[in-house]
Amino acid sequence: MTDELLVLHAVRLLGMADADRVARRFDLDRAEVQELLLDGQAYGWVTWSEFAGVGGWSLTDRGRAENERRLAAELDGVAGGRAVVAEAHEAFLPLNARLQRACTDWQLRPRPGAPLAANTHDDRRWDARVLAELAAIDGELAPLARDLAGQLARFRGYDTRFAAALTKATAGEREWVDGTGVDSCHRVWFELHEDLIATLGLQR
Repeated sequence: MTDELLVLHAVRLLGMADADRVARRFDLDRAEVQELLLDGQAYGWVTWSEFAGVGGWSLTDRGRAENERRLAAELDGVAGGRAVVAEAHEAFLPLNARLQRACTDWQLRPRPGAPLAANTHDDRRWDARVLAELAAIDGELAPLARDLAGQLARFRGYDTRFAAALTKATAGEREWVDGTGVDSCHRVWFELHEDLIATLGLQR
């Protein structure tokens, strides 16, 4: 996989990110990443935007199509790779439903007359049940991630990142379940889902 494709793909997975975050995603040289992002901007693949003083790169529709074209070519160059990734995606879908439910339960704690009441995390049994479900998902993610990484090296790390986030959440750092400002369980999971559908050329 070329650095040019890794940069495009990192922008796809991160959604919107500056050059530093893009470089860190696949451990690339920051200066080279900046040059490739500027090249991508010239090709119409990426665009820079700012909101409330925070800026980042994101894919254009053209860049998304180019990313998927290159991912498809990469996948078809790996013997049996498409079948392995497709099987992993099928196994991922029921886990995805469970993960979404767990995150919802982490955010909401229904009460009589208030089915959408926020979870104030004062019910330890409720939170423990959610964390236990995330631990079960973690156990099923590990072999799936190993199968994917065995075909495409860029899939490495999803299982270890998820496990690391879960360890912190279990230790009481609640934002590591679904926080957006840290590499939380939900954030890692979102990236894996995006990676799978991008690789297979699917829609969410």
